[in-house]
Amino acid sequence: MTERGSIWVLNGPNLNLLGEREPGIYGGDSLADIEVRCAEAAQTTGFALDFRQSNHEGELVAWIQEARSSATGLAINAGAYTHTSVAVHDALRLLDIPIVEVHLSNIFAREEFRHKSYISAAATGVVCGFGSHSYVLAIYALAARMDL
Repeated sequence: MTERGSIWVLNGPNLNLLGEREPGIYGGDSLADIEVRCAEAAQTTGFALDFRQSNHEGELVAWIQEARSSATGLAINAGAYTHTSVAVHDALRLLDIPIVEVHLSNIFAREEFRHKSYISAAATGVVCGFGSHSYVLAIYALAARMDL
């Protein structure tokens, strides 16, 4: 299969603790489990996968800037930075590729402060509420968007 480019999946703070952290909200899959599922989806759609996680806002911003020249599409679960980071928003606005905002839980059915997303305004679309499958849906959405 010919590679169609690279889909980047960026993960923000505390997502390294998936599987341990509040499994009733975030599910039992670890971030490594999610990476495997994303790799399978990327391969199925003909894309390479670059999967990263950081607890540091500046590192996420640097990766988003790096994606300008290296990624074909971007999925991002910015964790708590979704609701607080103008810096992540501004970096995403620099991209000329499809962006999917990803959340494991339905952020609109949770605490009021989670209803505001700085990522959504820069994203092509949002997938939330499907647990770890949200990431797979995001990869398929990116692939479909690039087929338009």
